[in-house]
Amino acid sequence: MIEQFKEHFDKLYQQPTAIQAAVEKALQTDESVLGIAPTGSGKTLAFTLPLLPKVMPGSGTQILVLSPSQELALQTARVVQEWGAILGVKVQSLTGGANLRRQVLHLHKHPDVVVGTPGRVLHMLDNHHLKLGHLQTLVIDEADDLLQDDTLAVVEDIERATPLSTQLAFFSATMSPVLDQLNVMFGRDIVTFDVRDTDHSRGPVQNVYLAARTNAQKTATLRRLASMKDFRALVFFNSTRTLHYAASRLRHEHVAVGTLGGRQRQTEREKAMRMFRKRQIKLLLTTDLAARGLDIPKLPGVVNFDLPTAVNTYVHRAGRTGRQGERGIVINLGDDHDIRDLRKLIRDLDVDLKHFYISQDHLTDQKPVAGEQVVPYTKKANRYLQKEQLTGDANLRKSVDKTFAGFSKPKKRRHKKNRKNKGIRLKHRRKNS
Repeated sequence: MIEQFKEHFDKLYQQPTAIQAAVEKALQTDESVLGIAPTGSGKTLAFTLPLLPKVMPGSGTQILVLSPSQELALQTARVVQEWGAILGVKVQSLTGGANLRRQVLHLHKHPDVVVGTPGRVLHMLDNHHLKLGHLQTLVIDEADDLLQDDTLAVVEDIERATPLSTQLAFFSATMSPVLDQLNVMFGRDIVTFDVRDTDHSRGPVQNVYLAARTNAQKTATLRRLASMKDFRALVFFNSTRTLHYAASRLRHEHVAVGTLGGRQRQTEREKAMRMFRKRQIKLLLTTDLAARGLDIPKLPGVVNFDLPTAVNTYVHRAGRTGRQGERGIVINLGDDHDIRDLRKLIRDLDVDLKHFYISQDHLTDQKPVAGEQVVPYTKKANRYLQKEQLTGDANLRKSVDKTFAGFSKPKKRRHKKNRKNKGIRLKHRRKNS
């Protein structure tokens, strides 16, 4: 890491993560790499810190980063801009849904780094607004997602427009068969760095399920979750139709929710993300477009309204919580049959899926019984920490208390007097007296 970055890095982080340390030298020496690391392990900085010092400001586009979604592209662009400002490097984002004419004008100013979605990047190349003659490095983020189906052809078209000497860097949280074929597909010697077994940046995440059969029951469960103090969650759907159904029902019941899905303009999606980050809405309903790479600090939970059908999908959805050592919870909604299928799907992930309940405005693993007070899950978690002699760790203690604070505080019910009826009774008495 160069000296200009070190001071800023020390203010934000304690030490480099496993993936950042693993790929640093290879990226600095122009080797093509494949980096595999768990979600939330700092993959964006893993390629940002080694690559930016090689950029010569004002010499054309030298780094191109491809991301699978608008949200991830904008997030990555913000991170690169933060570090690029230290070196005077200009960064431009290219995403679908944004103003095309404005993006063209920015490209004519010759940004040093471009971060974008494949469709918009290829459109700019085809129309000669983006020139890659001076490109040094092509970064393909979330490679296991981008290198499949129709997107694979788009990425290959973009790669063919780059110089033969261009360095390639692929990053992913999960391994897939296509990543084993990178050497053949792109005709390069690509060095693989897989740190999934050595990376310990992920915090403790509880995987649970709540019984719910129909979409109406699942929506009612979301409403009860939203009533908990300090609870926020990304809620994942397999289809936009079900997403809009749940959003409509929740808004009708005055639950603060946002949506990411369908044909939304970029401004609408940015507004939903901004409100969610600022805790102005408690639930952000989305399809799997938000399951890739999004970093929402201290996100308490993830809810699978529709259960995933692929194990990698479960990994990426669950990866939105429990990031950077924080505690989190993944809540799955379904009936006995659904949960049985889910257990089979994730049996290789070493996940202990527990049955949870909602009682007295908090989550508990104790089945509610009429007339009995249940023990909130947060209290059991705190007892476990005490048993393991972890109560002295102030940061861990604070994380647990803050994440699950609302789970253990039932709302106080105020008994309002029926003043209207009381007034009617007094009036009736005076009339008869």
